[in-house]
Amino acid sequence: MKFILRYLKPYLGRMAGGFSIKTLGTLIELALPFLLGLILDECLDRGVAMIVACGCGMVICAAVAYACNVIANRMAASVARDAAERIRHDLFSSIMDLSGSQTDRFTVPSLESRLTTDTYNVHHFIGMVQRMGVRAPILLIGGLVVTILIDRALSLVMIALLPVIFGVVFFISKKGVPLYTRVQRSVDGMVRVVREDSQGIRVIKALSKIGHERERYDKVNRDLVRDEKRASLTMGAVNPVMNLLMNLGITFVVAVGASRVLGGLTEPGKIVTFTQYFSMISMAMMSVTRMFVMYTKSAASANRIKEVVDAESDLILRSEEDFPRKDSGSYIEFDGVSFSYNGKKDNLSDISFSLKKGGTLGVIGATGSGKTTLVSLLMRFYDVDSGAIYIDGRDVRTIPADELHTMFGVALQNDFLYADTVEENIKLGRDLSHEEVVRAARTAQADGFISAFPEGYEHLLSQKGTNVSGGQKQRLLIARAVAGCPDILILDDSSSALDYKTDAALRRALADDMAGTTTVIVAQRVSSVKNSDLILVIDEGRIIGSGTHAELLETCSVYREISESQMGGAFVE
Repeated sequence: MKFILRYLKPYLGRMAGGFSIKTLGTLIELALPFLLGLILDECLDRGVAMIVACGCGMVICAAVAYACNVIANRMAASVARDAAERIRHDLFSSIMDLSGSQTDRFTVPSLESRLTTDTYNVHHFIGMVQRMGVRAPILLIGGLVVTILIDRALSLVMIALLPVIFGVVFFISKKGVPLYTRVQRSVDGMVRVVREDSQGIRVIKALSKIGHERERYDKVNRDLVRDEKRASLTMGAVNPVMNLLMNLGITFVVAVGASRVLGGLTEPGKIVTFTQYFSMISMAMMSVTRMFVMYTKSAASANRIKEVVDAESDLILRSEEDFPRKDSGSYIEFDGVSFSYNGKKDNLSDISFSLKKGGTLGVIGATGSGKTTLVSLLMRFYDVDSGAIYIDGRDVRTIPADELHTMFGVALQNDFLYADTVEENIKLGRDLSHEEVVRAARTAQADGFISAFPEGYEHLLSQKGTNVSGGQKQRLLIARAVAGCPDILILDDSSSALDYKTDAALRRALADDMAGTTTVIVAQRVSSVKNSDLILVIDEGRIIGSGTHAELLETCSVYREISESQMGGAFVE
């Protein structure tokens, strides 16, 4: 639990204050059975006044103990809340900093459940430890000490049970951690299915596959139930075993105590006091077992959170001594680049090309040919396996992430829009004026339909932009990409939903308004890339053709076939 302690250090002062108050309240609570025994054995023979006085003392002690517990619990809740907030903050920051390969390894559904379910488990454990972690040991140890002082013979009954109880708790808790780790993996699987189905609900309904998806969900739900059942049955054995042992202990105490009273070895008041302390000790032991159960959950969750928070970036900033500059006169250059996602089969092989500053690169090829992988490597979401990528003569591995990413404006086909105004979606948290937003929207051919909304740029978009058409969504994403006037503009199949006329108007606007920007266009349409300074035709991760539109029509049969299949080579301008 070193990971959790790391986040509790800033709150040690507050925790110490809460522990002190909790200790005071618990000690006063511990005195109540003693006062009760005193009333039964000493006060009954001294008149009503003494009984009332002792009773009032018990009421005052109970009130003070209650007040101390309330204050300490509130302080514990604030520590748990603030520590959990810091854990969530660091976890989210770490998720945002993960490389593409690390995100692939953890998976998005798993990261979502770590940020929600796992942080909740840790939050709950931190609060429980502060509430019960002081009270239970004091009641347990203090109760044992007092009972030993009251009657050593009776206290031996409880002492004999403690090793058995602790052994059971330790054994079961040791088995609980891996079981709850498996439960969290099953939660990851269920989150993945829910996420996929919620995103594709329209397609699922359109293809009448609700039954199929229900079966898929039922399977992961059954897996989760199975794993939870195993964990619950194992950890659920703690309370029944504890109750059995404690009830046996009380039975023995009463039996031994009765025989000692009959033999004149002790007083009835001490037996009542002893049973009260035994009940306190029993409740303390139950609290300890609950903490052990919660510990198993939180330990599994804390380990999963720690994996992400402490994950070292695999995209290390390299020095120019190791990767020197290359003055080739090109702005973007790929030099013998090869890359594989799984380390077995190359997704890109020996990719080499160069592009001048302000030029336009077109990338075309079949689905799965490696087009998006190419731009992901350019933005250094992944590192190349071999070769090098240069921007303005600098290897991308030597450019700090903040500097590198501010060079780009990116619009992807399946990019996201969130529930906010059109203007905020285009700004995306950047310090852009309204005029800059409008200018970007005009370049992206979006100003027309935005202005047609009654609220204009204050029109509220739904989550994922479901209240605009596919073409409108793509134009908003392109407006977001160009709004920051990037050095490099990447349009990854971002105009597939546009009609040919709008697509042609968009290309003309980009040529006029973004003249100094280096542009990379990934597309399925030849019309989207035909005016590029350099066009790459990629097939199965290899460049099978490169050149201008006219050159490729002469030299690349695949490009020529694509061109002829799309409107017979005629393009709307």
